Amino acid sequence: MSGHTVTIPDDRAFASFKAECLYEEGWSMSCNKGGITVWTQGLEEGKSVHKIKCRMVSKDVSAETMYDVLHDIEYRRKWDKNVIETFDIGKLTVNADVGYYSWKCPQPLRDRDVITLRSWLPIGKDYIIMNYSVKHAKYPPKKGIVRAVSIQTGYMIQTQGPNHCTLTYMAHIDPRGSLPKWVVNKSSHLFAPSAMKRINKACLKYSEWKQRHNPNFKPWLYPEQTTLPSIPLSELSIQRAESLENIDESSLAEAQEREDSD
Repeated sequence: MSGHTVTIPDDRAFASFKAECLYEEGWSMSCNKGGITVWTQGLEEGKSVHKIKCRMVSKDVSAETMYDVLHDIEYRRKWDKNVIETFDIGKLTVNADVGYYSWKCPQPLRDRDVITLRSWLPIGKDYIIMNYSVKHAKYPPKKGIVRAVSIQTGYMIQTQGPNHCTLTYMAHIDPRGSLPKWVVNKSSHLFAPSAMKRINKACLKYSEWKQRHNPNFKPWLYPEQTTLPSIPLSELSIQRAESLENIDESSLAEAQEREDSD
């Protein structure tokens, strides 16, 4: 999200995000295998801003289940192997909140984290969840973790049938660092497709898991269930990349460890 003040996305913002998810001109396809397609834009060694788009056709998961899985923070802690810590900070409206997420980066890169304003909207039988980085005085950058910037990141889920959907993930991110070539290459050929596969596997197991973990609690569908404190927009400001640490990791060699390629 551009601009100088924190705003909650309106219908035009969601429509713009959807259009960019569907638009392929200006994107370079880097991977197309097993029902997963990956495009990149400006994904080059030494560049500070990266754009990647992934699309997965899921023939065994409903759009509703996919939407629940991407929202359910308790379940994410179980299936997302890259998560270090994630929690909701507070709510803004019935369909917008602020949260923290930190994740493991490939060794020997330093791990990253973000504070984001997340918003979501069902559009007919489709769904959009999107976010952008904000600053909150109570959650400054942590020592040892690089604070990244989500310029705009999110998911679009499109219903294709009763148990059939398409998931598009689009990320426009400044990782605050010059990344090595092997990370740039692997992000589109291995990391992104692997992450999409893990989401699909998580969806297949969600119903059984949810039955044992507060099955009726879905505040993203029923906002009256939320227990989050309200946050005034005045407590937030736009996270400017130039105010954050920028590190050069471009010369780091890849750690010799077995990669998860499921």
